[in-house]
Amino acid sequence: MNENTQPTHAEGETAEELRAELKNRVNNRSHRPNSEKFKEFMTSNWEDRKDLGIVAGDFASFTPARRDAVSAAFPGERLVVPAGGLKVRSNDTDYRFRPHSAFAHLTGFGTDQEPDAVLVLNPTFDQDGNPTGHEAILFVRPLADRNSEEFYADSRYGEFWVGARPTLEDVERLTGIRAAHIDSLTDVLSKDLGPGHVSLRVVPEADAEIEALVEALRAEAGFDVASEEATAELAELDAKLAEVLAEIRLTKDDWEIEQMREAVAQSIAGFAEVVKNLPRAVEHRRGERVIETVFDANARLEGNTVGYETIAAAGDHATTLHWITNDGKVNEGELVLVDAGVEVESLYTADVTRTLPINGTYSDIQRKIYQAVLDAADAAFEVAVPGNKFSDVHAAAMKVIAARLEEWGLLPVSAEESLSPEGQQHRRWMVHGTSHHLGLDVHDCAAARREMYVDGVIEPGMVFTIEPGLYFKSDDLAVPEEYRGIGVRIEDDVLVTENGNENLTAALPRKPEEVEAWMASLLK
Repeated sequence: MNENTQPTHAEGETAEELRAELKNRVNNRSHRPNSEKFKEFMTSNWEDRKDLGIVAGDFASFTPARRDAVSAAFPGERLVVPAGGLKVRSNDTDYRFRPHSAFAHLTGFGTDQEPDAVLVLNPTFDQDGNPTGHEAILFVRPLADRNSEEFYADSRYGEFWVGARPTLEDVERLTGIRAAHIDSLTDVLSKDLGPGHVSLRVVPEADAEIEALVEALRAEAGFDVASEEATAELAELDAKLAEVLAEIRLTKDDWEIEQMREAVAQSIAGFAEVVKNLPRAVEHRRGERVIETVFDANARLEGNTVGYETIAAAGDHATTLHWITNDGKVNEGELVLVDAGVEVESLYTADVTRTLPINGTYSDIQRKIYQAVLDAADAAFEVAVPGNKFSDVHAAAMKVIAARLEEWGLLPVSAEESLSPEGQQHRRWMVHGTSHHLGLDVHDCAAARREMYVDGVIEPGMVFTIEPGLYFKSDDLAVPEEYRGIGVRIEDDVLVTENGNENLTAALPRKPEEVEAWMASLLK
């Protein structure tokens, strides 16, 4: 330290106290009034609050069955499902809040509702001490009285800063779940806690503060939380909760399917807006950004937001699977791969990809590659039916991809050899999988076990993507020059039905001639 540099913290101040002090320094720039006369005047002469008009959510008749499924997996245990907190974007500004998907699934909360809330499934017992299920309790911070400082001074919860919050009664009316003040959470979590009594599980990585509270309560109750073995066991307990919460979302109920249909409809509308704006994209130095912002604006206007960062990949950028920089030119004669989905207010999202000819017409080589990808997708649809394995969908698409690559003379071996586990040379041009589950998360149910997901049996009510592709990078010397710089992906959202499947995104043209006709109709 330079001899002229003086420490900025008091002697003996702990690291925790220093962190708190640094966090609080944001108020150094504040000019908020705090005189007693101001407080007295600020909290007087207000009309009675108007009713927020909150009614029972249309989801409320579906969420009890979801909670029952979790309850059945953990009899006699207390389960903690946090919504999560606000996440810092920069200094003292936060990203718009989005609750944890498990919390949203079990409560019905969507959009940016209730940061820091916690759902607790509290175990119930009969008179003999046998577990009989769980009671759901929603812990929230309700609307504060106008005679409190929170009303005008709290930028996280205060009505002056974020608008009127629901009361406990509003929360109960909306969700059908008993609501309690967040300040009572610790008392409820600690009740009868201990070895041989009630144990706690918490969703990992949903809310660091709630996880820390659970760990402290476990320690106070006599659970071993210090040894390496005990830490691993507790982590496994919490991971099992996350696993179950993911697996119960593998099949969607009727309400969820309707949300998916709405997300798809708004996504298709967004793709139409993209096509209408292609001439503007061609003219702009960052034409990909034009495509991105057109779709994203539609998502925000008609839904909650986008379900993931929009991919607007023109030319060779289409061969980069997750191209989201979107700062490139959009050139006549090339293709643009648009991978985008609208997340509706319930937080369910679509996930759609179309590869469009920027001038409205596919060239011969573009059409050849596009048709191969479309044929692979159609083969995958054929096997995406109840009773088959989820892995069969990918296998069907890969069989077509390998056959075309062999036909074009691009494989160093036969298609049959390439398809063997020891081969896989065809995967040079499609390294990703063909399908993933879809719902509250764009890659939904990610914590599910392999035997329930990749190796699982397809069941009615499942919603997943079918998205084969071919990607020939501009510097790929393994293919002729005419292929280089062309990337094609076609992605649809499929609902498995009792007798087969339904392409939820079928209203968005897929066949090359239909894509061309659709684009022409929008560009008149």
